[in-house]
Amino acid sequence: MRIDGLQYANWSEKIFRQLREGDVDAIHVTIAYHENFRETVLNFEKWNRWFEQYPDLIVKGLTAADIDLARATGRTAVFFGFQNPSPIEDDIGLVEIVHTLGARFMQLTYNNQSLLATGCYEAEDGGLTRMGKQVIREMNRVGLVVDMSHSGDRSTIEAAEHSERPIAITHANPYEWAPALRNKRDNVIRAVTQNGGMLGFSTYPHHLKGKSDCSLTEFCEMIARSAERYGAEHLGIGTDLCQDQPDSVVEWMRVGRWTKEIDYGEGSKSAPGFPPMPDWFADNRDFANIEQGLRATGLSEAEVQGIMGGNWYRFFKDNFGPAPGSATQLEH
Repeated sequence: MRIDGLQYANWSEKIFRQLREGDVDAIHVTIAYHENFRETVLNFEKWNRWFEQYPDLIVKGLTAADIDLARATGRTAVFFGFQNPSPIEDDIGLVEIVHTLGARFMQLTYNNQSLLATGCYEAEDGGLTRMGKQVIREMNRVGLVVDMSHSGDRSTIEAAEHSERPIAITHANPYEWAPALRNKRDNVIRAVTQNGGMLGFSTYPHHLKGKSDCSLTEFCEMIARSAERYGAEHLGIGTDLCQDQPDSVVEWMRVGRWTKEIDYGEGSKSAPGFPPMPDWFADNRDFANIEQGLRATGLSEAEVQGIMGGNWYRFFKDNFGPAPGSATQLEH
């Protein structure tokens, strides 16, 4: 089983076919960065049209059972997530609405301070806000996973501790291995994994040791060492693949609506666009390279299969539905 914990590709029939060539059974795709609620609904509509156009390649994912269906029918199950809480605006009631529409992950921040928590680019991390704590409770109730991939350290630790259900860092790597602002320190990863959460390892060059020149061996050895430290059962892949996106998109991702100035994020004035991917992971057909690389580290076959998808499958199964004993569950 192969599951990718995060991608933001410029979706097309070509990429959908590459997903099938790479035997990718399920994928978490970003459908909102800075969009408000109505704009996000338009993105749901866009995906609904793709599901109609390519029924032989992709299927909408709502529960882990949809991964079973995808595997049985030779398709890829697509699960939706937000990289920012902007789709719920300032209305906690929209948490249940977006879950009903199909969202299954929501980041509490995208780099900056939000109404819910502090992003990893802020100088001071004030932790969860009052609204953030209430929104986490509501996300727990309906089955919308808390994602802290772009959040600050204190905010992430507090989210892991405050949430009554496991949370996720869908796409990042250990800070000690590659000290990028977006990567996570040891105490942050421990807070997430010790509470049953998941860490998805990113292939995005700004998160890699040596960036685009990072070798497959270095990447897989990092995962193996993380398995020793945090437990292989809490680890997966979250490539953060942004395939076929123009450089204007990464500028929009970084700038959004919050500034009139250019923000280079993890890039620079001399290298403002998307960095080239490492040669061992250009697109979804290359998942076999990661799987083979993990085997070469000495991880057991069960651990390799878990990291490649089994762990995400279990996490999806446990966390995409209403909380046990909640009013939402009793209605069903």
